[in-house]
Amino acid sequence: MVKVYKPGKVAIVLRGRQAGKKVVVIKQLDEGTKDRPYPHAIVAGIERYPLKVTRRMGQKKLARRSKVKPFIKVINYSHMFPTRYALELEGLKGSVASDTFKEPTQREDAKKTIKKMLEDRYTSGKNKWFFQPLRF
Repeated sequence: MVKVYKPGKVAIVLRGRQAGKKVVVIKQLDEGTKDRPYPHAIVAGIERYPLKVTRRMGQKKLARRSKVKPFIKVINYSHMFPTRYALELEGLKGSVASDTFKEPTQREDAKKTIKKMLEDRYTSGKNKWFFQPLRF
């Protein structure tokens, strides 16, 4: 079978609380693990997208509207839909691992680093499609 989900690949979540949200694959586990015997991926996504900004807005308002709320999750391959897009974030690979989900403090630290990287990416103007919610 062709490996669709590689690190950096953008996908859309189909099931659960984050259904319809965009995620980027950090680590893929095609064979699964002992506690999760199905193919799955560790992903980071955007729970709350940044709001629209205009040229007239001041720096303070622009900074407030450019915030991103991230989430990290382990998702089954059958609950994700791959897209043609890819996101190159080198720092994400080291920030989240399989043992990150065992302790809440590690999870919070990983979310903070992901938030910083995504906000930097958004303010630089790269990957605009990733930072817009899906239209239904």
